[in-house]
Amino acid sequence: MLDSKKLKNIKLIVSDLDGTLLNGFNEIGKDSQTLIKALIAKGMRFTFATGRLHSAVEEHAKSLGLRTPLITLDGSIIKTISNEIIFESYLSRKHVKKSISLADYNLVNIALCHADAIYYTEHSPSVPQLIDKFGANFIEVDSLDNYLDETLEVVFAGDYKDSLKFIERKMTFPYTFGLDTSFYKSQRRGQFYFFEVRKHGSSKGKALERLLKYLKINIQNVAVIGDWHNDRTLFDTNAIKIAVDNAVSEIKSKADYITSRDNENDGVAEFLEMVLKAKE
Repeated sequence: MLDSKKLKNIKLIVSDLDGTLLNGFNEIGKDSQTLIKALIAKGMRFTFATGRLHSAVEEHAKSLGLRTPLITLDGSIIKTISNEIIFESYLSRKHVKKSISLADYNLVNIALCHADAIYYTEHSPSVPQLIDKFGANFIEVDSLDNYLDETLEVVFAGDYKDSLKFIERKMTFPYTFGLDTSFYKSQRRGQFYFFEVRKHGSSKGKALERLLKYLKINIQNVAVIGDWHNDRTLFDTNAIKIAVDNAVSEIKSKADYITSRDNENDGVAEFLEMVLKAKE
């Protein structure tokens, strides 16, 4: 059980969305909705740290009455509902061009993620079905060369692991510098793999550090909630770490508390209720 004093001193809760706060129908549990609003009424802050685009999470944020800036695209951008940008991290044109070239050479699906849309071409027709960016605005274009600027993240996707591993080698040291990358198996489609590229320093954990500096909140007064590998950098911080029951073992091993329920049964509400009780 978590220390009640620590729970009482929480000033900010940062939650992942897919597989954590949201169920498979893209819904936030009713209990979580009620508890989040009650905690905000007591002066606590709540926000998201997600791999989704900002535009794909605005409705959820508005429904909860959130005022705290949102961390989206795995930390590549921090922006308020009113579109005030706290942080954004664009990839250089040379890195985007190299990504496109490698995708073409290896016949791998590729998409360029901007703040409010994901761009792809007819050569990567499966992008909207493959890429786990729920609610994103996918736009097919004639050429990605017209969308090199303002790219926050490049996503490669495919079912041939060796091709993506080859691209990973070419986009990391010693072949390429100044990037953060992640390679993982699809959460929803086990036979597919993804490789993501962002500018160095763009992760959920780094974004949390930037957000706390902006809000002037100490990490000791923060709780993070997650389930998947891309939440690892949040769980590497000194925040209070909460894993939902369906979380992968990597996240559970780093957690201070694991809920008894999964995301399909509003597991986050279990923790939120503990925080609310501690504050009463």
